[in-house]
Amino acid sequence: MSTTVLTALRPDWEGRVVEVVDRLPGVGVGRRCADLADLLAAASAGHGDVALVSADLRGLDRDALRHLAGHGVRAVGTSVDGDEAHERHLRQLGVTTHIHLGMAPEEIRDALTSGTAPEPPAGLALDPVAPESTDGDEGEVPPSTDTEPATDPGSPDLPVEPGRVVAVWGATGAPGRSTVAVNVASEIAASGTTALLVDLDTYGASVAQLLSVLDEAPGLAAAARASELGTLDRASLARLAVEVSPRFRVLTGIPTPSRWTEVRAAAVEQIIELARSLAAVVVLDCGFGIEDDEELSYDTLAPRRNATTLTALAEADDLLLVGAADPVGLQRMVRAAQSVGQVRSPRPSPVVNRLRAASVGPDPRRRVRESLERFAGLSDVTFLPDDPAATDAALLAGRTLRECAPESELRLAVGDLSGRWTGLEPVRRRPGRRWLRRPRSGADEGVRSQV
Repeated sequence: MSTTVLTALRPDWEGRVVEVVDRLPGVGVGRRCADLADLLAAASAGHGDVALVSADLRGLDRDALRHLAGHGVRAVGTSVDGDEAHERHLRQLGVTTHIHLGMAPEEIRDALTSGTAPEPPAGLALDPVAPESTDGDEGEVPPSTDTEPATDPGSPDLPVEPGRVVAVWGATGAPGRSTVAVNVASEIAASGTTALLVDLDTYGASVAQLLSVLDEAPGLAAAARASELGTLDRASLARLAVEVSPRFRVLTGIPTPSRWTEVRAAAVEQIIELARSLAAVVVLDCGFGIEDDEELSYDTLAPRRNATTLTALAEADDLLLVGAADPVGLQRMVRAAQSVGQVRSPRPSPVVNRLRAASVGPDPRRRVRESLERFAGLSDVTFLPDDPAATDAALLAGRTLRECAPESELRLAVGDLSGRWTGLEPVRRRPGRRWLRRPRSGADEGVRSQV
């Protein structure tokens, strides 16, 4: 079976590459593309199997490579003489296979037809590459000057294994997604487990406001831009993620909704992947939109606003489905459960927020539980009580419930919810006494420490 190659290289040496490739058995050049747009159009039309790209191809970024892969076209880095800096840059973008004119024809053929290529020099894929000039763009991430991570690898704060990703999502109508995400992450960090909260809401990011973080902090936009340029690594992500309390980092969202085009799906994938190496639990505050109909009204190369949430759901290990405890909120929650079942995502764990009898009638827990099980097939519902005094105080102070209202019923309920990832038992309280949590263990099951 013949392999068709598309090229998008510099004109001064592209002809030499084409001459070598055309001589290879079972390989042929299908189109010589003038620029990136021409290459993406050829890939979309199904004109090739492999795309030869160089590090100096204008506009080449992680999103363009994702587009090529989505149309079944594998990108192969190409240079004249195996330039190490160019190869490093392409590896930072995710291109793992490379060829150059100094290689033997058999090696080039193997790289184009089987995807195999000689291993890069040790450490090559880990070294950052200097970014292109951005004319002093605010919030740009400076490249690392060494290959060491920002935090000592032996530090107990860094996860030994990749962290677990928890997506917090719910339907439109402000059911309390961000409040749940912020306080779950805070409780996880307070338990001694490292937590990283990422604000991925492209419609109304609010984590920075909830935690009194400066709105000008670069956060997600800068991380996405660095990812597209191939300069994002664990060290640079750690610098962008603000540490608001011990073991609790926050990557703030885009400052204004109009900047949603800066956050592409491919960049979000890398940010989540790197976040797993920074914290034992990564909490994603997601926007409500998961409709994928934008492709019907936009050109396929245009960014899609809901791609951020869809990517977060696809990359998550756990999903908290948040809904409000009122007739409208519950109806939206049922529909949201049906919608999320049609996209790639974990099984949703329902969280009913602002529970009160005034909105759903007597015995609200039983009524809500029966309704969700009957109409959405949701069981094991977590209930968060309505506590406007505690949430208002936390919002006004720009702090978490643990800091502003540690004894409130809502804060204790959120703490119980976070026990899924910390291994702590639910809080039990008796009149006049306060009970501390202890780690779950077979020997100590059911035992409490009394203060």
